[in-house]
Amino acid sequence: LMMAWMNRESLQRTAEEGQAVYWSRSRQKLWRKGERSGHQQLIREIRLDCDEDVLLLKVEQKGGIACHTGRKSCFYRKLDNGEWLSTDPVLRDPDAIYGTERGDKTGE
Repeated sequence: LMMAWMNRESLQRTAEEGQAVYWSRSRQKLWRKGERSGHQQLIREIRLDCDEDVLLLKVEQKGGIACHTGRKSCFYRKLDNGEWLSTDPVLRDPDAIYGTERGDKTGE
């Protein structure tokens, strides 16, 4: 599970290519999930919410890792008695995935 931004072009390319393409707000460019890590997201379904302002991509996550931290999900912290606890293990060290020279927060 992860959250990322899309614009019209990234949605169009995602639908055409069958692989997740997102918009990087920090780099102001398109990026393909897994372009550096190999952890591509192959599209199984694209859904639109009732307000038509949020998309849900149902994907096959290659390598089982969606987060640039090396975890299955970007949502690996939970609030417990007022403190954030990391609950999901790191499946692979990010340095082993990306090397020591990583990109922005997406890791891609």
